[in-house]
Amino acid sequence: MIDMIAASGALSRLSGGADTELASAATMPQMPATSGVPTSNSFADVMQSLGEGVVSNLKVAEGQSFAAVRGEAATRDVVDSIMKAEQSLQTAIAIRDKLVTAYLEIARMQI
Repeated sequence: MIDMIAASGALSRLSGGADTELASAATMPQMPATSGVPTSNSFADVMQSLGEGVVSNLKVAEGQSFAAVRGEAATRDVVDSIMKAEQSLQTAIAIRDKLVTAYLEIARMQI
């Protein structure tokens, strides 16, 4: 079910989709600490990694939910994974809204 959302999501299509592993999907991707040295990450790469992190969190939460239905997962683990997925999804929605607002402001500028 989450795969269909990922396929239609704009965040996963910025620089081409890449499958992510569930094992590395526990948290949102962390940005590297800057020590004065600029990194070569483009905006599209950052947005793609954030989108992949959100999709991965959703997949983990979905898997935990199915495991709970089968009686293989503790309720606390399921709630934790669902809350983490919800938080990352809300963050992605907020970023999307800010990007759309910025685009609309740029489009309204007079040249």
